[in-house]
Formats: sequence, C-alpha cells, structure tokens
Amino acid sequence: MAQIPSLDNAPLNLSALRDQSRKEILNILKNIRGNKCLVVDPKLGGSLSLIVQTSLLKEHGAEVRHLNADPIQTDCTKVVYLVRSQLDLMKLICLQIHNDTSKGLQREYYVYFVPRRAVACEKILEEEKVHHMMTIGECPLYVIPCDEDVLSFELDLAYKECLVDGDTTSLWHIAKAIHKLEFSFGLIPNVRAKGKSSVRVADILGRMQVEEPVNTSDMVVPEINTLILIDREVDMVTPMCTQLTYEGLLDEVLRINNGAVEVDASIMGGQQDGKKAKVPLNSSDKLFKEIRDLNFEVVVQVLRQKATSMKQDYTDMTTTSQTVSELKDFVRKLNSLPEITRHINLAQHLSTYTSKPSFLARLDMEHTIVEADSFDICFEYIEEMIHKQEPLLNVLRLLILFSVTNSGLPKRNFDYLRRELLHSYGFEHMATLCNLEKAGLLKKQEYKSNWQIIKNDLQLIVEDTDTANPKDIAYVFSGYAPLSVRLIDKAIRYGWRPIEQILKLLPGPHSETKRSGFASSASFDSLPGAAYNTNKVGDGRRSLALVVFIGGVTYAEISALRFLSSQEGMPHEIIVASTNVVNGHTLAETFVEKLG
Repeated sequence: MAQIPSLDNAPLNLSALRDQSRKEILNILKNIRGNKCLVVDPKLGGSLSLIVQTSLLKEHGAEVRHLNADPIQTDCTKVVYLVRSQLDLMKLICLQIHNDTSKGLQREYYVYFVPRRAVACEKILEEEKVHHMMTIGECPLYVIPCDEDVLSFELDLAYKECLVDGDTTSLWHIAKAIHKLEFSFGLIPNVRAKGKSSVRVADILGRMQVEEPVNTSDMVVPEINTLILIDREVDMVTPMCTQLTYEGLLDEVLRINNGAVEVDASIMGGQQDGKKAKVPLNSSDKLFKEIRDLNFEVVVQVLRQKATSMKQDYTDMTTTSQTVSELKDFVRKLNSLPEITRHINLAQHLSTYTSKPSFLARLDMEHTIVEADSFDICFEYIEEMIHKQEPLLNVLRLLILFSVTNSGLPKRNFDYLRRELLHSYGFEHMATLCNLEKAGLLKKQEYKSNWQIIKNDLQLIVEDTDTANPKDIAYVFSGYAPLSVRLIDKAIRYGWRPIEQILKLLPGPHSETKRSGFASSASFDSLPGAAYNTNKVGDGRRSLALVVFIGGVTYAEISALRFLSSQEGMPHEIIVASTNVVNGHTLAETFVEKLG
C-alpha cells in the first residue's frame, strides 16, 4: 500500500475527514463477526490505501484480496465485497460466487457499494441469481484526502460519462460530497460555476441545502468562503500540454497512482533487474514538498546544490574537529540523505526522457499550436506522426489540442486526418473517433476560432518566463499560463462579472450564487475586492476557496493554484478537489474504444 500522507499542515481539518472515512470502513468489518475476506475493487484499493493501513484491516479480522475473475483463495466463510457501482464489477462478483457454489462451498456474502448502491448493479445480481445470497449495504466514501490541499472524488470516468454516455450520476456524487463537507466546515456562501456540469452541480447543491439544510445559526464566518466549480471541458488545452513541473513530469512519464510511482528497482539504485520499487510521493516527504511544484529545470539545480552541500559538510566533518552541536547538526542532515538520493534517481530518469529530440520537438509543436502560429506546420506534423504510426495516444493528444485551439478543423483537413488515422491504427478505432466527436474534442470547424481573443485577453502566453524565480503561473508550462487557473484567479478575487465576455467564448454556461444563512452574506463580494472583508476565520487564518474540477485536474494546475495561494493579496488559501488527477494521456485514454 502507498504511504499515507501526513495532513498535519492541511489548511482544512482533513484529518477529521480521513478519520471519518476510516471509521466507515472499520464499522463494516466490526459488524461482521469473526474472520472475513475483504475483496476490494482494485481501483478502490488504491484509494483505501490513503485512508487505512492494511495492518489495521488485519487487526479487524480481514484478509485483503483484490477483485478479479479468479476464484477467491481463502479459508474464510465470510466474504465482504467493497466495490464501486459498476456493472463489470458485478459480473466478477457473480463469477466468484458461482465458482464457490459449483464447488459446494457455503459462505456468507456481503456487498458494500462505494459511495452508494445502484439499481442497475442490483439488477445484474438478481439476473445471475445471487442477490438472495448476499447482504447489501453502502459505504459512503464520497471524497478522499490525497494530500494536505488535494481531495479526490475518485470518479475516473466522469468526463467521458457526462459528455459521451449522457450519464450524469457523477454530478450528484460531487454535489453530495461537497454537501457533506459543508456539514463539517460550514455552509459555503459564494458559489461560482463555469460549464454545463458545474452549473448543474451548483443547482443540485442548492436543492440539497433546501432538503437537508446545514445549520448556520452558530457560525460567524465559514471556513470555506468561496466554491469555484469548473468543467474540464472549459479548458481542454491545458491537460493536452506536457506538464513541466517536477510532479507533473513524474506523472507524464511514470504515472502517479494514489500518491506513489512504481518504477524498476534499477532506476532507484537497486541491483535486481525486473523488480519493481514503489516510491511514495506526498507532503510527508519534506524534500518532495519543497520541489514538487517547481519547474523541472530548477529541480535539477536544487538537487545538485543539496548534494554538493552534503558533500562539503562531509569533507568539513572529516578534516576539522567538530563540537557536539555541530556533530548533531551533521547527523540531522544525514537523515535527509535517503530523500535526496531518491529524488536524484527519479530526476536522472526524467532527464533521459526530457533530453530526447522527440520530446523537445513535441514540446515545441505544443507551443506552436497554443500560440496559434502556423496551421499548416502543425497539420503536417500530426500527419507525419500518423504515417510513422507513433503511439495512438501521442497522436490523439496533439490532435485534440490542435482541434480545440482551432474550434475544430476545416472539413477537408478533418476528413483527411480521420481517414488516415483509421488506415494507420485500424478501423476498429471508429468508436474512439466517434467518442471524441461526441465530446467536441475532434470536430469540423463551424465558426472562426476564439482562441486568439481568449489567449490575448487572459495573457495566456508569457514571454521570458523566469522558471527559477517565477512571477506568474506560466512557469508550470515554461511560458503558457493554464487557462483554467487564470479563470479561477479572476473568480476568487472578483467573481465572474469582470470577465463575462470571455466566459461567453468558452464552452458551457456560468452561474454565480450567494447563499443565505449568514447575517453578512448579502454583502459578500458585492463589489470587486469585497471578499477581502471576510477573508479571516475565527483564529485569524485566511478563509478558504475550494476549487472543484469536474473531469479531472493536472498536477501542473495544482502547482499553479498553490503558487496563486501563496501570492500577496490573494484573499483566500486554496484547496483543490477533483473527480480525479489526469494528464493528456490518461484523459485521452478514457475515449479510446475499439469496435468488437
């Protein structure tokens, strides 16, 4: 299991949130007496590792297994399934129970849905004639604290489900998660939403407050002053660009899962080839916390300085006499040696990737597309990628970026690229292209692109970006400021009104709501800058802005928001919540589907 991140310095009391989630899981185990086999949906297993240690589950009499198509290997007579409400998972459960009955095994079965049960899932259990054999319940884990300032709703497919499948169940889950947070931290007085899904979540949240009100009578100033909801669809440019922060690049190259990366042991200095090493990446690692949000160019310099300093300390130690106090300082520095070694190894691996001509050429092409410099050059580059049969996700990622910044492609170019893609990668990918068209990520151009206006008005391209001493969020992409974060910055400081004309050029409606329940709520943000009057909570800390991404957030955007949060004049400290953490590859991957 991944290392559980420390939440000691969290701006919100996330420890209480994690304790509550842990209690929900342990209560299920306590209520089922004796030894039991806890069979966990693999995706959920990663989330579980951020809440409760395996040793604690064992203390409660649970053997832990991951759900798959194989028979359950256990001597336990009680089997507890902890699963998301997904139809394919129901089929696996049925397969395992049928296997047990065919062998004459008599067991008690319990199915707990996370976060809530679904009629369609129970229908499958009934059709497979196993429903009567099990006890069914719910485990309401709506939100998982991933780190001190990051929450996840663990809804990996929300973007595709909403845009392609027309399934908006995830939006109710998001609203429910926020409403549950409000019961712990107070009613959020200001709600600003941009995008079809976000506006809908804001509406559902309003209805939930009517049906099950959060009591505000005892509260003077709420901890969370402002909620910003934003659809991933509003800004599909940012995730399609290659992230250049240390954490973002680690995700691009190695894919971070539940606060850890899995790499070959040889990368980390191990001797055994083929063995895997799991490297935790969260704020419990003080060095990682210091460098995670820096541009990768700067990280290499920082690690070099730390290693040089350590070497110098060692030289001084061996050549001159030391006082006890100096010895103590040296030993304390030695304790950080494993962290330095770990990140030097990871940085060295990333460097071999970022120094490749193919990586640099791709980065250059991304900047050309975003700056809207030359349609023909970009088109030819993508065409060449297809003809060389470069990995499909690499092609789709750049093609989506190209299409989004041009509001689609002229019919001739669109038809040609579509035909070439199917010839190169197989006609079974017709479904993939249909999914991308439904989501509006690959389409025929119907009107002139607004990208130039949006780019210029929001100053998304920043020349001569100083990555070592950044003055602007553009450092996370070495010159491009994430559109999403520019919008969030404006929304937190002034509300939507000053940028309404820009918002109209972006996908989906927008809304701004002031919610009743506070004596002073009518005056909140009534004028630009008015939020400064209500930016302190009871103990003098800044109140919070909760930024929610529906459809995924990238690590680069999280870094940019942390940078914003640290700036002088920012009225609120920012915490980020998202359906999941994405990069261009993982996002494009959700749309890939083969016919047959």
